[in-house]
Amino acid sequence: MPPRRKLSDLDRGRAIGWLQDGVAARQVAQRLAVAPSVIIRLKQRFHATGRVQEQQRSGRPRVTTQREDRFIQRQAMQQRMATENNIRQRLQATINTVVSGQTIRNRLHNFGLRPVRGTTLTANYRAARRAWCTQHVRWQRQQWAQVLFTEESRFCLEPADGRIRVWRRRGERFTKGAVL
Repeated sequence: MPPRRKLSDLDRGRAIGWLQDGVAARQVAQRLAVAPSVIIRLKQRFHATGRVQEQQRSGRPRVTTQREDRFIQRQAMQQRMATENNIRQRLQATINTVVSGQTIRNRLHNFGLRPVRGTTLTANYRAARRAWCTQHVRWQRQQWAQVLFTEESRFCLEPADGRIRVWRRRGERFTKGAVL
């Protein structure tokens, strides 16, 4: 098994303690099952800063600010059927920030919003569903035993399948604001 390259805060403190007691860096590395270079860098950082905690890394800078993130969330919650492209265009028009559609989706996912695909329930479709339900409301178990339920998979060769995506949080699948 290759040696670890990171140490916990406790192990870093132990390593510095052993080094101050005169234990060689190689022996400390063997005791903690890490590469000797990890212990040497830890020792150098401790002498330079006097701390054993890891420094915060910069990482990739965010494209949007917290204010812009709140704007994105507010737009999705006010207009549940808005696409990420619509939200992106509104963000660019009002705050003058250019971001990609993927960034919009990432921010909405961070807020716990997921797009749920749903077909638009027209008046005719609703009436047909209700009629079917009223016809079958009094069916007995033997009648339902004759029905074969299958899962229908939906395949779409074109990018626009005519369905509308609604941004919803977990557990609010059929709340009033999240239904077409």
